[in-house]
Amino acid sequence: MKNRLYEKAYEAANACVQCGYCLPACPTYASMGKESASPRGRIHLVKMAAEEKIDLLRDLKMPLDLCLGCRACETVCPLNVKYGEILEAAREEIHHRQTAHPAPGDRFMWTMLRHVFPYPERLRWLGNLARFLQWSGLRRMLRASGLIRLLPEKAAWFERALPDMPPLRERLRFGQVYPAKGKRKVRVALFTGCVMDAVMYKINRATANLLTAIGAEVVVPSGQNCCGALHLHQGLAEEAKKLAQKNIEAFEQCEADWIVNNAGGCGAALKEYDRLLADDPEWSPRARRFAEKTKDISEILLEYGPLPYENGPEMIVTYQDSCHLRNVQRVTRAPRALIEQIPGVRLVEMEGADRCCGSGGIYNLLHFSESMTILDEKMERVQETGAQVVVSGNPGCILQMQIGIERAGASRRMRSVHLVELLAERCGLG
Repeated sequence: MKNRLYEKAYEAANACVQCGYCLPACPTYASMGKESASPRGRIHLVKMAAEEKIDLLRDLKMPLDLCLGCRACETVCPLNVKYGEILEAAREEIHHRQTAHPAPGDRFMWTMLRHVFPYPERLRWLGNLARFLQWSGLRRMLRASGLIRLLPEKAAWFERALPDMPPLRERLRFGQVYPAKGKRKVRVALFTGCVMDAVMYKINRATANLLTAIGAEVVVPSGQNCCGALHLHQGLAEEAKKLAQKNIEAFEQCEADWIVNNAGGCGAALKEYDRLLADDPEWSPRARRFAEKTKDISEILLEYGPLPYENGPEMIVTYQDSCHLRNVQRVTRAPRALIEQIPGVRLVEMEGADRCCGSGGIYNLLHFSESMTILDEKMERVQETGAQVVVSGNPGCILQMQIGIERAGASRRMRSVHLVELLAERCGLG
């Protein structure tokens, strides 16, 4: 009798001929140097687990846990092997097998994913707490007293990288419509995301300001929730499907021309709702229409612009691709084109801009040491450009690159920002 993993992933895994084209593209293979840390090695292990030649939890779980899920391997595979689908199917089966006896860390993570992330108001409460710590003086006190050093290393780095949060009134309101400036060209519905809405809402506000400036009417749908990407990464496929269905319902009511997001990882999940719900006859056509309407903010700004740029100081900027924006959404040119339009700004490409920075959703929280190895190498490439600003299109990448800047001792001459932050600053809309 065939097991669940065989039914879900064996055919896709069997398409891999072990040619090795994926090896140079894989950041964990480059940093760890072993076959089980490569895409073809992991696919081979999935096949063996599906054939019940190895134990799923003992032999497969750790190699898959150490995968960033960046999917760079898919872009170079000559046979178009669906690594992302194989990875998700295997992680789903691993989750299914270990639910009876989860590790304490897994139990806490599952609780957060099931009872916090699906609820925007709960995430906002956590964001409000973070802002209170920043603006009450407690953050300064912890730093000045040295008590901050009592935090675990990874928590201390994230505390240093977290940007200052503006007044809470800057958060976009669910159900609100922000009118276009001048003649309306298009109506868009904005996906606010989890981290963006909770603690990086300045970016959402800048996104809305840029959109209205180019003639877009912006609606922020009420009823939207987490995209489900983190759930899929941890094998919680059923929870991800429920989140997808709620988002589809919420955005259908807006009757927008486009569904816009400003987070590469979220956008990738939204664009793959059609695949996630492909087996559901009721939701499949609705998911396909949703996915077809989904666009990254850079695509919309470039298509419906130009933006009202103002003259500003000259600066060098480098761009770090969000893996899921590049490898899943296949958006590479639009962000660079927008940067190149800014008066006084010179874009200098870094070597390996298309390689993962080590953020990987919550990978840098779960596998901090491995993540920092990848990040420190990335920062060497960043500093070669001489840039004052590192730009990306995903919240995890922005925080990760700021951690890299802090670790490199470069925070006085360099900063990490979202693309829309840079654009809003140079348009006087920040």
